[in-house]
Order: sequence, then structure tokens, then C-alpha cells
Amino acid sequence: MLNSARILLIKPSSLGDIVHAFPVVSAIKTQWPGSHITWVVKRQWADLVERAEGVDRVWPVDITVRSWARTCHALRAQGFDLAMDLQGLFRSGILARFSGAPTRIGFANGREGSPWFYTQRVSVLSPDIHAVDRYLSVAVALGASIPGKPRFGFRLLEKDMATVRDLCRRGGFSMDRPWVAMNIGARWPTKRWPLESFAAVVDQLYEARLDPVVMIGGSEERVYTNRMRALTARPFIDLSGAIPLGCLPALLSKATAMITNDSGPMHIAAALGVPVVAMFGPTSATRTGPYGDGHQVLIGQVPCSPCYSRVCRHDPELECLHLIKPTQVVDVIRPLLAAQIPCR
Repeated sequence: MLNSARILLIKPSSLGDIVHAFPVVSAIKTQWPGSHITWVVKRQWADLVERAEGVDRVWPVDITVRSWARTCHALRAQGFDLAMDLQGLFRSGILARFSGAPTRIGFANGREGSPWFYTQRVSVLSPDIHAVDRYLSVAVALGASIPGKPRFGFRLLEKDMATVRDLCRRGGFSMDRPWVAMNIGARWPTKRWPLESFAAVVDQLYEARLDPVVMIGGSEERVYTNRMRALTARPFIDLSGAIPLGCLPALLSKATAMITNDSGPMHIAAALGVPVVAMFGPTSATRTGPYGDGHQVLIGQVPCSPCYSRVCRHDPELECLHLIKPTQVVDVIRPLLAAQIPCR
């Protein structure tokens, strides 16, 4: 049916949601290897989609009205047979409609009126379904078979490995020996575990000789890693802002484990099969937790969690995260590091 089809996949953002869509590409390419997939993505995330196996063309966009209008016009000339809108918003629905694709598929519960632009609507029977499985339901509706273990296909390019090896060498550690990735950032303030708690984990891992701990994240996290240096008694390695997004999968593929907030890098690590220890507060691990086996999610039990709010109105503030203690994290990650082998 789709073996020679030109397919437009619309998933502009955000980082974690983009990773969740990788198995859709894998499922389609496995079922219809002759299909051609173009992925429309926000320019800031394009380098990651470039590393997705099965994507034939990456189409970066700027999320402005002018850019969106130009993109609609340009896409129409590509002769798409099918448009898949995994974003489910007004703009993405418009993009599907004006792409010229005769078949347009998306979620029946898409927001902002987006379902009006589809020719085929996929129902989501329960809100408590993981985002990966929700996206895969679109591939199933098209007739694709889904394996028992969805596949996240990353292109781990040799040039990316060479880049991160050099950065790690300059950082003073070897990525081929056991090390812990730590991500202290998150887009929502309410997703951030306290810096003091992360600092305590760094010190405890150092004392147990389970270091080095390597900070990852964007350049915006440097202000927080600088604060961490004043909170820790022991050293850590700071690569925040140093790793290009496209090279992040290559780096994380070599980590023994990852300690993290609910964040985009968490999903990259989980997709690569790296054991993740994640702290969850306002969001649901059932819906957007690290996907797959071998991961641990720590949650502080309070009545209002998950609230899905970027502003905490609970008293005491952020109790759901403050209830998670550093010793819990160390106790969970210690056996992973003691084994000195990644859980793949």
C-alpha cells in the first residue's frame, strides 16, 4: 500500500516527543521499505532528526507565521501521498492540509481544531498510555505491524563519536570506561529536582568510588552547574553546552547510567538502552516516563501529583520532588555502576 509512497511526518517539537516518534519511522520503514519519509521539525531539533534511521529528508522550519506559510507552499510541490500529523495542533493540522497530501492522518483528540484537517482520525482510548505507544497507534492504523519491543533507530555516526571522544578527553575522562551522565535541567521549573539533592548524589557517588559524574545539557544549564560547584565537596565533569545536539546520542550511548529530571535527554538515553534513574513530580511516568525496561522512576507521593502544571500551587512548594532523597537515588544506581556494564 505505502511501499512507494511519499510520506510527510509532522512532529516539530519538543525534544522528548521527537524521540518518542522515532519508532513510528522504524515501523513504517520495516513494513514499507520503499517509502520515502520527510520529517518536518523545528530547526533547533533538526540535528537530532538527522540521526534518525529511516528518515530520508529532514525539513527544518522556524515556528513563525511567515515561515509556516512558506513551508506549506514548498511542501505542496513535493507530491506527498500521505501526511501524518503527530503534533496535533492547529498549525500542524494546517500544514498537513496544505501539503496537498490526499490522505491525512492524526489523532481524533488533537487540540485546537486540528482533527478537522484530517481524512483519517485515530482514537486514543485512554489518556494513560505512553506517548511512544500513542504515536505508534497511527502507524498501526495505516496497517504497519509493531514489534513487541519498539525500535528507536539512531544513526551513531563515526564523526559524532570522534567529536565526543575528543570532548571527553579534554574533559579528563574516557567515555569507554564506566561513568554516570547527570542532567539537572528541565524546561519546566516544576520538573527540577533541587540542586542540593543532585550535589549530594555527586558527593556520595564520589565517596563510593562510583564516579566520574558528567553533567550534560545545553549552555543555559551552565549557571546551574556553576552553582553546583559551590554545593559539592567533590569534583564532577561539566560538559553542559559543549556537546552539539546531534552528538548527544553518541555520547549517551557510552554512559553506564543516567540520573536525570524528566527531560529530553532522559528520553534519548532511555531510547539508547541506557539505564535511567529519573525524578518525577508534576508529570506522569506512565505517559512520558523513560520508555522500556531497566529504568527506575522515583516519585514523591503527594495527593496533587501529577498536576501537569508549570507553576506549583502546593504547600509546601514542590513537595513531590523534595520527598525524593539523594540516598534513594544512590541506592538505586549503585548496583548498575558496581556491575560496570551498561544494561543493553
